[in-house]
Amino acid sequence: MVFSKINKTIVVSGFKRFNFNIPTNNDIIPATLTNRNPRNLEKLRIAYKPSGYHVDRPGKSFWHKLKLIQSQRHITASIYHFQNGEVLSASTKEWAIKKQLNKTTDSAAYYNIGRVLAQRCLECGLIEISNDYDPVNKEGKVALLLKALEESGISLTEPVQFQPYRPWDQHRPEKPWDVIEDDIKT
Repeated sequence: MVFSKINKTIVVSGFKRFNFNIPTNNDIIPATLTNRNPRNLEKLRIAYKPSGYHVDRPGKSFWHKLKLIQSQRHITASIYHFQNGEVLSASTKEWAIKKQLNKTTDSAAYYNIGRVLAQRCLECGLIEISNDYDPVNKEGKVALLLKALEESGISLTEPVQFQPYRPWDQHRPEKPWDVIEDDIKT
């Protein structure tokens, strides 16, 4: 009698293991969803964006900002968050990048640093960053870095912050989370 109970439990546990029709906890969709992404409000454009003062140069109105540090020997491109500081960086000081370059300050280095930083941004989910760099020479080194970022799919302008509804405003912008059927392309 003891053996029959053991055999039944082995058969039942083996059946559950190989039967894919039995729903598990991963297959059940919860009624409420908790988003644990700390950047979710920034993606929805409703998070606080510091405005700073109008005399500040460069401005303080950004969530993520591109900073470029150039020295005589190396280049460092970083993405800064307005609260947490440096989020991502790519530099010619990194051995894996330096190994692939002939020089660490030529135009090829700027272009490749832009590509590496863009790949890291996409892996982290950053697709829009603020940019204060306006290169004078459209074929210069900084312009190559910005071009590499744009070619890789990074937008160099952040969307404006959605302001709350005020009944006295003349213009009422669309909410960023509403889907307008005219904008949907089939």
